[in-house]
Amino acid sequence: MTLRFEVSDRFVEAADQWAERRTIDREEALATKAEQSLLEIEHLVSGSHDVEFEVDGREIHYEPTEDLSAFLDRWSSKTGLEESAVLAMHVDLFASAFLDEVTDGERQPNVPPGDADKI
Repeated sequence: MTLRFEVSDRFVEAADQWAERRTIDREEALATKAEQSLLEIEHLVSGSHDVEFEVDGREIHYEPTEDLSAFLDRWSSKTGLEESAVLAMHVDLFASAFLDEVTDGERQPNVPPGDADKI
């Protein structure tokens, strides 16, 4: 069962920060943040270390493992929300994860040494 959900504004803002800090475009940053979030959720619930998903604009398409699907089903039953909404909330929890702070004078990853002062 493939779940589809739209990421929150908070998630997009985190992806924009990721993109800015790494000088990549928003599309790539959204995909990276989606992967990070889905990996964390899958790992915590099922122990899985691999996820395959698609990002279409702000919409994520994901087929959860059996363990995650069962987890989402339980929470869906408890809350009355659809499984995709439960997954969307969990993905949103990880939106700001891995947004490492960079101190003054520290070079961002993927930024050439001569361009570090331009960030």
